[in-house]
Amino acid sequence: MDLTVGRLAAALGAEALGDASLPLRGAAEPAAAGPDDLAVALSPHWAEALGRGRARAALLWPGADWRALGLQAAIVAPRGRLAMARLTQALDQEEWPEGVHPSAVVDPSAHLGSGVSVGPLAVVGAGARLGAGTRLGAQVTVSPGVVVGEGGLIHPGVRLQRRVTIGARAILQPGAVIGGDGFSFVTAEPALLETARHTAGVGVEPPGGDPTWHRIHSLGGVEIGCDVEVGANSTIDAGTIRATRVGDGTKIDNLVQIGHNVVIGRHCLLCGHVGVAGSTRIGDRVVLAGGVGVADNLAIGDDAVVTAGSGVLSNVAPGRVMMGTPATRMDQQIAIYKALRRLPRLLGRLAGGVPKDGGSD
Repeated sequence: MDLTVGRLAAALGAEALGDASLPLRGAAEPAAAGPDDLAVALSPHWAEALGRGRARAALLWPGADWRALGLQAAIVAPRGRLAMARLTQALDQEEWPEGVHPSAVVDPSAHLGSGVSVGPLAVVGAGARLGAGTRLGAQVTVSPGVVVGEGGLIHPGVRLQRRVTIGARAILQPGAVIGGDGFSFVTAEPALLETARHTAGVGVEPPGGDPTWHRIHSLGGVEIGCDVEVGANSTIDAGTIRATRVGDGTKIDNLVQIGHNVVIGRHCLLCGHVGVAGSTRIGDRVVLAGGVGVADNLAIGDDAVVTAGSGVLSNVAPGRVMMGTPATRMDQQIAIYKALRRLPRLLGRLAGGVPKDGGSD
């Protein structure tokens, strides 16, 4: 559509001020904005930068004096980041050619819904089903029997392995692999790892016998709900017997590893470099910040938050905010950290002096 301040404000559910007919080409940061750009200035912090740009219209914080900022029009956003979500959605209108590229390989038994786009060198296996409006980028692999719901956006290089089912409006970023085998092996006799786990590492000895690791194959596949996003080069392993599951609305960042048999609830956020080991269950609306590691066979309750870099080694109660390794309640972890910083000073006092660094807090 032809963009104007008024039309864009309506798309954002926000208020337009000034000349609503002013045409717009796109969005830009305030100092870099041209006359046809909407400058994005969602806090007073950006006010000075507006003067260095050439924008005639801006997306502003509530209460901003748009006239004093030298603007001809403005869109006021009560909740800035929500406005950003709607703004970027309105401006991201990439065209995908409908139909199958001549270099793609689509099995005759596959079902392609109306308006499907299959990119160069993509492969769609026997019996696979792609919902209406789904778009496959270049070199995507859809294995036999895979189901993708309507409106999916599958970026280049994604691999969908056997027994994968994905709901509507999924977004899979480049290089994501869904449904690879889980990392699951066993030896003929109990391995040192198993013994140590049961005895907390006390009194264990290396076992004898055949050390060969025997693969436990993954037959359960992966089930992903609607409106799920999976980041670039992230992996979700297939379950052993039952499926690994990801609930509706969950968003998974880049370079995230989800182990076999894991169950993730609805509307969760898993940030970059998160690793979740096998058979762990994660409730609804859980947030795992960047670099969080979660051990296997645990339960994390609804609405829990785990801060960046933490290691979860035990169950987490619903609504709990956890921090550190091993992860404990955030307030407890902060108290522990403060106590650790005081240790040099306290030890210096016990020794009858003060450390050279003063042992400051």
